[in-house]
Amino acid sequence: MAGTGSGHLREGSLLQVDELVVEFPARRKQVVHAVSGVSFDLVKGETLGIVGESGCGKTTTGRAVMRLEPVASGTVRLNGVDLTALDGEGLRQARRAMQMIFQDPVSSLNPSRRVRDIVREGVDIWGSERPNVDDWVAEVLDSVGLGDEGVLDRRPHEFSGGQCQRINIARALVMEPDVLILDEPVSALDVSVQAQILNLLEGLKTKFGLTMMFISHDLAVVKNISDRVMVMYLGKVCEIANTDDLYADPTHPYSRALLASIPGHTLDLPPANELISGELPSPLDPPTGCRFRTRCPRATEVCGTDEPVLVEVQADHWVACHHPE
Repeated sequence: MAGTGSGHLREGSLLQVDELVVEFPARRKQVVHAVSGVSFDLVKGETLGIVGESGCGKTTTGRAVMRLEPVASGTVRLNGVDLTALDGEGLRQARRAMQMIFQDPVSSLNPSRRVRDIVREGVDIWGSERPNVDDWVAEVLDSVGLGDEGVLDRRPHEFSGGQCQRINIARALVMEPDVLILDEPVSALDVSVQAQILNLLEGLKTKFGLTMMFISHDLAVVKNISDRVMVMYLGKVCEIANTDDLYADPTHPYSRALLASIPGHTLDLPPANELISGELPSPLDPPTGCRFRTRCPRATEVCGTDEPVLVEVQADHWVACHHPE
């Protein structure tokens, strides 16, 4: 069944991003095409994984949803409110419903402040309907595994990287957000600690009813935590599907190449170097038509002239490719 670029968006979504475009000025009047017409949504209680190589625009997408980056065009609707139409105090008020966790857990925390002040800062600014904020802060810290006596009065340098990321998660959760955006939240951590944080997030998702956008370059990590996965390449969406469907039957050539690069994968795929070649093109001058065509072994003439749109190849499995597998 054919569809338009945003035909896969679902009715009643908590977060709905439609044809998002983010561009940055560069030297000599050039433009960096960081995000080009990206559309996706999140229903309540869902985790969407966003994957792709460095430079594909996944982090910029997350930051643009938060309005931390300027949006050139498109809409971001949260609970039906268009955030791209807001500015000043209106945007500030609406943005309370979203919280973001960043890649570097240590530099995300103010080194001079105690944990109790870091975690409750948002509540101190915005207020809370809870009768006892101190009890709420203690409850959230206990939920992230930092309920030991004395934690509240310690400073970030006294904690490991994994513990600092737990503090960042607690700081986000005390605000009781509608959407939690996680930008490479475990990539700076040891592998054993990564597993602990992922298991923690799974437990917190159930306990707090979290709706999450999980950004990562690691497909193995994304598989373990996501309900749906969106694959991006050079500012464009290649494929969106339920996690099990995507990992069992990747349809876009780029998705297949990414999955083939996972060590120990069990899919019946050629080696990754047969599915992809060359380097990522510059976002200053992206290829015409399909942006993946310069690295795709199946590219034909139509790939250079016509830009593919997302088409539903199976139920809830959307692919933007002229020659899907």
